[in-house]
Amino acid sequence: MTEKPWLKFYEPHVPEHIDYPRTTMPAVLEEMARKYPDHTALIFKDTKLTFRAYNEAVDRFAAALQGLGVKKGDRVAVHLPNVPQFPIAYYAILRIGGIVVPCNPVYTARELRYQLKDSGAEVCVTLSLMYPLIKQIRADTDLRHVIVAQVKTYLPPLLRVLFTLLKEKKEGHRVDISGDANTYWFSDVLAQAPAKPQPVEVDWNDIAVLMYTGGTTGVSKGAQLTHKNILVNAYQCKVWLNPEEATEVSLTALPLYHSYAMTTCMNLSTLTAATMVLIPNPRDLEDVLKNITRHRPTQYPGVPAMYVAINNYPHLNKYDLSSIKACISGAAALPVEVQQRFQEITGARLVEGYGLSEASPVTHANPIFGENRVGTIGLPWPDTEVKIVDVDTGEKVLGVGELGELCVRGPQVMSGYWNRPEETANALRPDPAGGDPWLYTGDIAVMDEDGYFQIRDRKKDMILGAGGFNVYPREIEDLLYEHPKVMEAAAVGIPVEGKGERPKVFVVLKPGETATEEEIIEFCKQNLAAYKVPRWVEFRSELPKTAVGKILRRVLLEEELQKQAG
Repeated sequence: MTEKPWLKFYEPHVPEHIDYPRTTMPAVLEEMARKYPDHTALIFKDTKLTFRAYNEAVDRFAAALQGLGVKKGDRVAVHLPNVPQFPIAYYAILRIGGIVVPCNPVYTARELRYQLKDSGAEVCVTLSLMYPLIKQIRADTDLRHVIVAQVKTYLPPLLRVLFTLLKEKKEGHRVDISGDANTYWFSDVLAQAPAKPQPVEVDWNDIAVLMYTGGTTGVSKGAQLTHKNILVNAYQCKVWLNPEEATEVSLTALPLYHSYAMTTCMNLSTLTAATMVLIPNPRDLEDVLKNITRHRPTQYPGVPAMYVAINNYPHLNKYDLSSIKACISGAAALPVEVQQRFQEITGARLVEGYGLSEASPVTHANPIFGENRVGTIGLPWPDTEVKIVDVDTGEKVLGVGELGELCVRGPQVMSGYWNRPEETANALRPDPAGGDPWLYTGDIAVMDEDGYFQIRDRKKDMILGAGGFNVYPREIEDLLYEHPKVMEAAAVGIPVEGKGERPKVFVVLKPGETATEEEIIEFCKQNLAAYKVPRWVEFRSELPKTAVGKILRRVLLEEELQKQAG
């Protein structure tokens, strides 16, 4: 797409093109430690780590990994929640040219075994509570070394004692690694390592992270994010948000093993010398609210489920949320009602953005302080080109107001999938006119005359409705969020023999509310065309979600199909 109508809506400080410094994220951390050695980099359960201490820990852990034989290009799995050992391990691996393989701590044995095998990781950094799972599958992987971190290492002294007494002794959470070969405590490795690693030359185009994702199709696969990709996307965030260096505080409740938190929380905080407040369990809303009140974050990247939870928290008046200035919501569609209510409660600016792991991940966002168009994902970020193509062939470029598949290209887009040439060719397709390939996102979108984009739905989630009409689940869900009794909603297409698919909705009501199936269907009939009205309504106490908080329509559909098969 050659015309860029959205440029006139950029905020004054946002250029069309950014001159990125040709450096790497570990080098940026080193620079910030020199500029702001005593500024707080990390806060975890009230323990504070300065940039000097943070960078020294990264150096020592990098040297320790080299001592275990980790070389440039080797994969190291990081199987941790949001604890200080995560960013320390992440930057240490990158500093010596290794490749970070972030792993979801709640993975089952089957899921984790697959990811470790597929990546070829030979070292894993895990948490003591999760070590039994690693021990169970270790023989089926290529792991040579396992490093075990403990939550209590970075707890304040009193909490550390209580954790030892109550969690480890009383609840049986103590882990013994003494008899396990090539298994070490993180704290011991750090204490015994040299102060500095051996220098390694790292190129911008070297792979930095294998970010596993379902991608646009098929099984989980590793998106190859280069040092350039992750640096550039963090820099795009910096330009978009326009923060003042060494003044911002980022509430990091999003899990760091996810690309969204990796960039908008961890790497952006490093790039701007911001303080990162680590939240290990984002579902512990009381802990989230206490941290906001105590540590005064200015930025709160999140997902709709997080903002929904705050909107509906019964004792919100006990907490002070006034420090929050800017929030970008991603990973799932942000319902208008949720956005407006959160802004009323906090006074913060909450805008919707968009991205995917294959793009490090952010490609679009509404301006924080410019024109925010509710219900859209906003504008393409600097240096990010966008086009919409027809769903059937993927070759015809569509115009303003036409619905099709969203395609992006830019310096934040991955180099391909790890060891999957066919999947790479399907996701990254060449442009007949030349230049970098286009990333086909699998999302159905439309662009208005000013260049604001709206995601209508996932291509694969589209419901093939009555009479051949396509039904987009998000349209039904957005309507249901307007219902005064509904807290969460999800819509899926249920096959009806010989008649295509019909929508079914799953609804979680607000606390204390009651409703009937007929009531919900009648509400939809008043606001939707007949072919979009759900045929069935199921009330649930909660909906299945990813660890990031994205509602899993796929799981709901699989459950329905199993019922039908039964």
